Amino acid sequence: MRPNRLPFASVCLPLLFLAGAAGAADVQYYDVPKGDHPHDVAPAPDGTVWYTGQHKGVLGQLDPKTGKVKRIPLGEGSRPHGVIVGPHGNAWVTDSGLNAIVRVDATSQQVKVFPLPKAGTNANLNTAAFDAKGRIWFTGQTGIYGRLDPQTGEMKVWNAPKGRGPYGISATPSGHIYYVSLAGSFLGKPNLETGETAVIESMTEGAGTRRVWSDSMGRLWVSEWNTGNLSRYDPVAKTWKVYKLPGSDPRAYAVYVDDRDTVWVSDFGANAILSFDPQTETFESFPSDRPGAAVRQILGRAGEVWGAESGTDRLVVIRDGK
Repeated sequence: MRPNRLPFASVCLPLLFLAGAAGAADVQYYDVPKGDHPHDVAPAPDGTVWYTGQHKGVLGQLDPKTGKVKRIPLGEGSRPHGVIVGPHGNAWVTDSGLNAIVRVDATSQQVKVFPLPKAGTNANLNTAAFDAKGRIWFTGQTGIYGRLDPQTGEMKVWNAPKGRGPYGISATPSGHIYYVSLAGSFLGKPNLETGETAVIESMTEGAGTRRVWSDSMGRLWVSEWNTGNLSRYDPVAKTWKVYKLPGSDPRAYAVYVDDRDTVWVSDFGANAILSFDPQTETFESFPSDRPGAAVRQILGRAGEVWGAESGTDRLVVIRDGK
């Protein structure tokens, strides 16, 4: 039996159901130290969950079994934004304060910093993804994107089309990389060797393409901040399809596609995480039990979808109950 209260954790009773799911979807919250402002979250293979404590310059590691949080300082001036899990379960962080890519060893928790070259000064780093060759690609909102080879330490940085705005980034199952520009409102596909970006214009002018994620078929799902849309780009057919989030004033921030190709998106306007079934084209809403949750990123593993509630200093997980 799950306890009513865990150390550093709070529990919300399951009130909603996943579209098409056989069991109830359980929603649970975990407090992190106050003031951490968890920005991004990444479940790890060992069952723990990494998060970036943006306001405290730390990488946090939550153990969902106990609710305990371990915090790893990343260095003076650190302001970590994104975190993903890379080879060997290590955490990789895009740190805007250090202007560097940071690796935290999953076993030793040793911190290694890869500073950006002069061409990437004050990049305002955002998010990262690994390509098929194990190289990590990253975005900087001041108008750059780049690539780091962890084996050699070689790092390259390019200027983005349309200048400021590169934000979300994702890899497809085949290892191709796509990123979106919040200010430029486009989807970009960089050549993995030359770095040159092919620009794919969004369906809606000024959409505010914020985050992107690939499904199992290599289609790209994009959250549109300015319009409150969830859009899908098919690179084979070269076509877009756009879905308006429910409600009167949706603001689509994070997007993630799980292992069943269910799409998840956080809606600041509704203070909720939404699931979207591409087959039925229907949304289900999982509103936070506190105002101002501000879920800025979503990631998951089989049977679990995790979000970082930056506004409440909590992590949230939705379990499908199967």
